[in-house]
Amino acid sequence: MEYTLIRSRRKTVQISIRPDLSIVVKAPYHVPLSEIEGFIRQKSAWIAKNLEKMSERNLAAEKTPSFSADEIKDLAKQALAYFPPLAEKWAREIGVSYGRITIRNQRTRWGSCSSSGNLNFNCLLMMLPENIREYVVIHELCHRIEMNHSEAFWAEVKKHCPDYTLRRRLLKEEGAALMRRLR
Repeated sequence: MEYTLIRSRRKTVQISIRPDLSIVVKAPYHVPLSEIEGFIRQKSAWIAKNLEKMSERNLAAEKTPSFSADEIKDLAKQALAYFPPLAEKWAREIGVSYGRITIRNQRTRWGSCSSSGNLNFNCLLMMLPENIREYVVIHELCHRIEMNHSEAFWAEVKKHCPDYTLRRRLLKEEGAALMRRLR
């Protein structure tokens, strides 16, 4: 089985399937290749199942119309009016500050927070329910406290968004179809 190996300062081995059906394995520097390959063999059923799922999604995406430039422009305009007041409200609630807010049209991210505190939000969020948009804002602002996805980070998110796991799952499920419409 072919895969791309990315080593980094992470703590665990992770396998992901990209939309182009390539397999990416992320692993810590210290984990031997034999252990990584054993992990891949152990997860072969999961890999096969998810390759099939991704293939089906790709077929469905081919039948779904992509967003027009005007639709994206309109969503970005809506997002530019929507996110600053929401970020301001939640920044006060969480007790953090932030820099500028940028609206982007990204294929893989819903939001991000830079080390200097600048926030980015995907314009496609405007097509999702308000509670999901709110979760993304809370998530990114919590990075002002913890710039990682540690247990401490998730505890902070949970403090301000007790049902974050549900919202996160809905974002993943509902958002995937929107991302596929970006071509």
